[in-house]
Amino acid sequence: MVEPNILGGLTGGMLIGLAALLHLALNGRMAGISGILGGIISSHSRAEIAWRLAFLLGLICGAGIYSLARGGLPLQIRADPSTLAIAGLLVGFGTRLGSGCTSGHGVCGLGRRSPRSLVATVTFIVCGIITVYFMRRFS
Repeated sequence: MVEPNILGGLTGGMLIGLAALLHLALNGRMAGISGILGGIISSHSRAEIAWRLAFLLGLICGAGIYSLARGGLPLQIRADPSTLAIAGLLVGFGTRLGSGCTSGHGVCGLGRRSPRSLVATVTFIVCGIITVYFMRRFS
């Protein structure tokens, strides 16, 4: 018997992969969220901005529908707004520095067999392991 949490993660991962594949196949574009968000800021075409906004709105609505169906999101954030703002800025800086976010490199880039995405994904994982080690060791 498969654990329900594993089944949910597996199903979610397969849906993310399918969505990325369909987005590439139907639109010829990568489904990296940082690139889609960045395109809203840098684009001058209404059609370009419209599909990007629709994509991001779909992500937000998907979380909202899940929350309504399940009675909440499966996470709790225990941080004050200033910490969240600083964390968001650091993530944005890292995304620009790494030429994409973890989802873009991990899902879309590895799916295309991009060497740059492989290096980026390995770097994300190693940094995550180091961070968890130090957080558990010193907090």
